[in-house]
Amino acid sequence: MSSTAESAPAGRGEQLWTVEEHVADILAAIRPLAPIDLPLADAQGCVLVEDVVVQTSLPPFDNSSMDGYAVRTADLSGATDEFPAVLTVVGDVAAGSAELPEVGPGQAARIMTGAPLPPGAEAVVPVEWTDGGAGGGAVVSMLPAGTAPGGDTGEVRVYRSAEARAHVRAAGSAVQAGELALEAGTVLGPPQIGLLAAVGRGTVRVRPRPRVVVLSTGSELVQPGEQLAHGQIHDSNSFALAAAARDAGALAYRVGAVADDADTLRSTIEDQLVRADLLVTTGGVSVGAYDVVKEALSSVGDEDEPGSGIDFRKLAMQPGKPQGFGSIGVEHTPLLALPGNPVSSYVSFELFVRPAIRAMMGVPEVHRPVVRAKLACDEPLSSPKGRRQFLRAKYDAEAGEAAPVGGAGSHLVAALAHADCLVVVDEDTVTVEPGTELDVVLLG
Repeated sequence: MSSTAESAPAGRGEQLWTVEEHVADILAAIRPLAPIDLPLADAQGCVLVEDVVVQTSLPPFDNSSMDGYAVRTADLSGATDEFPAVLTVVGDVAAGSAELPEVGPGQAARIMTGAPLPPGAEAVVPVEWTDGGAGGGAVVSMLPAGTAPGGDTGEVRVYRSAEARAHVRAAGSAVQAGELALEAGTVLGPPQIGLLAAVGRGTVRVRPRPRVVVLSTGSELVQPGEQLAHGQIHDSNSFALAAAARDAGALAYRVGAVADDADTLRSTIEDQLVRADLLVTTGGVSVGAYDVVKEALSSVGDEDEPGSGIDFRKLAMQPGKPQGFGSIGVEHTPLLALPGNPVSSYVSFELFVRPAIRAMMGVPEVHRPVVRAKLACDEPLSSPKGRRQFLRAKYDAEAGEAAPVGGAGSHLVAALAHADCLVVVDEDTVTVEPGTELDVVLLG
């Protein structure tokens, strides 16, 4: 992993980092996880690292798209309700049938959806076009096997003609052998998993989903569902960030809140390294007397190992000014230390942690999409000079507008729950008029 000290602008001391500098420092140090072979059932959400070529055409044989009768088209010429074609039924063809009856002149075979087209047959007529072998006019469904008059033989009346290949799915009509099914870089969702199974792949080579450990700090934090004492609050950050990590594609492990004790925090982090590709802490990175993340991690680096250790810095942004980044442990596991206020931690996750997760996955585009939209508000909004502000908002794609929700406070978690985007106000802007067009980061 590259050193944060090496990538930091020279001689800046306590100067503010820009958002771009912090993101660039993180992404310069992150490497995609090494590819592994996974069973198909475990590969969902992973990124494919190989082109998958179809070995066998899909479907591998001509098959019926309907429940009905496999027929020769010449036998149905002129068939009507008044003068149906009367055909001899020579057998049943179910899905998975290996032995198929041959359909000769004046004959038909009962056939089920997905069953292979028997030799001699040129088309399939839906059962609704026939009397189903019952002799009482058109039916709406196929009789159960063995219950038609004469079993799977007897006669069937067909009331309509059919063209060749009607209701027949041709072999290779989905994909042909030799075609590219999926290309490297594809994120494997349910449709892609289904296609891989359909073409016979039991395992696939992918970059695994990163294992992200999330832990929050603060002696005031209590688990949801537990009674609050005076001065306590429920731990929401670890739940929100673990959910955000899963949304980004990671396997998330949430650790219970750690009290404000540096030794306990160091021990907890060290215990979690065995299952972490990335560590995320929240809280304890500011300048207070009990900001234990800084106290615990400021000196964890190995002076003989360039790139190890955690660098704490201040960013020219609101919310989310205090941040930390670096690596820890013998494997140089990356760690991002986020502020503790709920909105600050979530905005920081979206801007910094999510891109790191996506980079580990090997996804080409690691950032959320950004669009331009007009600010929808009743009066001008203020923004701190020299800080890039991220306003929580609701995006209306049809109107091309983004309406702020809640205020600028970093504790307003209720408003955050109603936002689906971040409106970006640049560092040089102190007042934004209604209708101003701005960059909008889409979160959903």
